[in-house]
Amino acid sequence: MLGCLSLAPTAQAAQPSGTMLAASCSACHGTSGSSVGITPSLAGINQEYFVETMQAFKDGSRKATVMDRIAKGYTDAHLKAMADYFSVQPLKPMKQAVAQAKANTGKQLHRQYCEKCHEDGGRKSDDGGILAGQSMLYLTYSMQDFKAGDREAPKKMRAKVREMLQEHGQGAVESVIHYYGSQQ
Repeated sequence: MLGCLSLAPTAQAAQPSGTMLAASCSACHGTSGSSVGITPSLAGINQEYFVETMQAFKDGSRKATVMDRIAKGYTDAHLKAMADYFSVQPLKPMKQAVAQAKANTGKQLHRQYCEKCHEDGGRKSDDGGILAGQSMLYLTYSMQDFKAGDREAPKKMRAKVREMLQEHGQGAVESVIHYYGSQQ
């Protein structure tokens, strides 16, 4: 009897580390969170934004093709551990072809309409994701999701994008995307 008691678990199993949990993300989001494909890079992401995004995938308020199912497998503690891990990883911007004239125009548009929320040319953001160095295809599809209503844009973003389109036409978004893609 005493032997059985000594084999009984005395403590809960340790939680996996953020590094261990994040390793399962690397197939799509790249090693250490720097993507080399169409999925977004997570390196350097704001912790709160990461957790809010994953919670939105879990509760279905943000549409997804795969992430809604994946997110349901993680606890709040797991999400926090992954957020802590990804937030301190240095982003390795994606190497991609850009149209320099569009990127130059996009740089001016970014300063006028986007810089307040996506600081340092889109390299830093307290309220949203990092835009600089992301896949231009990912950014294009994200903007299409916002436009279609498949992804809710913050009120300030909706107003700024609307203002930019009214003043500079439909090509403005593409120019801004080339600017973010040019930061390599």
